[in-house]
Amino acid sequence: MSGEDKISNKIDELAGKGKETAGRATDDPDLEAEGKSEQAKSNLKQAGEKVKDAFT
Repeated sequence: MSGEDKISNKIDELAGKGKETAGRATDDPDLEAEGKSEQAKSNLKQAGEKVKDAFT
């Protein structure tokens, strides 16, 4: 996994956590769900990169 990919995925994960927290604080279930979705997407990307790295 390249350093740029790691940074990009971490930024996406942190943005998702921020949206989830903001949604919870403002009682906005759509924003909270969007944040959780972004975190899940970032985690899948990270897992895919780790698998790819294992085979190279």
